[in-house]
Amino acid sequence: ELGWISKVYVNRPAVVRHAEQIKKWKTLKGNWQAAWLLKAVTCIDLTTLSGDDTPSNVQRLCFKAKHPIREDLLKALDMHDKGITVGAVCVYPARVTDAVNALKAAGCNIPVASVAAGFPSGQTPLETKLAEIKLAVEYGAREIDIVISRSLVLTGQWEGLYEEISQCRKACGEAHMKTILATGELGSLANVYKASMIAMMAGSDFIKTSTGKEVENATFPVGIVMMRAIKEYYWKTGNKVGFKPAGGIRTAKEAITWLMLVKEELGVEWLTPELFRLGASSLLGDIEQQIFYHVTGSYALQHELAMA
Repeated sequence: ELGWISKVYVNRPAVVRHAEQIKKWKTLKGNWQAAWLLKAVTCIDLTTLSGDDTPSNVQRLCFKAKHPIREDLLKALDMHDKGITVGAVCVYPARVTDAVNALKAAGCNIPVASVAAGFPSGQTPLETKLAEIKLAVEYGAREIDIVISRSLVLTGQWEGLYEEISQCRKACGEAHMKTILATGELGSLANVYKASMIAMMAGSDFIKTSTGKEVENATFPVGIVMMRAIKEYYWKTGNKVGFKPAGGIRTAKEAITWLMLVKEELGVEWLTPELFRLGASSLLGDIEQQIFYHVTGSYALQHELAMA
């Protein structure tokens, strides 16, 4: 629907003004804060995307994914029997098998997500991208986080972008596909909106802000624009597409703000792991620290909380 794309206009000053207001929202306290933090935990894609990843650190990450919050803290909140785990474990394709085996050994059904399609730059031939996606699925990944070719956006090749994402969608098969827009490299908020629309038209189950490797990652202006695109797409097609901010989200307060923004823009039905994820590697540690403080009245020493 190129006619739809060509009519896009984004009022940048209004978006930025709204984003500044979001930063001033009041912080939740007490049991309300604890409840929102536990909700955030269930929506985290617990991630390790480092060049020095090994089977052992992936195994530790998977154990943390199953037990994200200390059992005694959950018992104090009467949440120990609610099956609280993270939303998924996200790794490179070469580590998918390690993650699948570790989660199977732990006896849980948390999905493994794999980045693919030339992550993080997207600067690989399409044939290589498709082969990488298919391999990750064969290894056992149930979710694939692809990354688009930014050059197609920057040069206005919308049909080319649609075709690339469509082929990636086909290569994913039964796996859910999250499309990373790398918004910090798209040049304008209008391009963010257009790329969001194209990604959804091409069959993406989620649209995701960033790889976490760009200079600018998940920001509120970008989040607002992407969520408005998701809302408009839902109004016109009846299809619900998920949203995933990723990169630079490190504190419990930031996580709650993102949850509140999703509730404001998209509604309560989007506040589930099926339609909202937080891409993060260090966020869980701060959330657990805040829950520890809520339960005990003091902050934990480093050795009192398992690796996050």
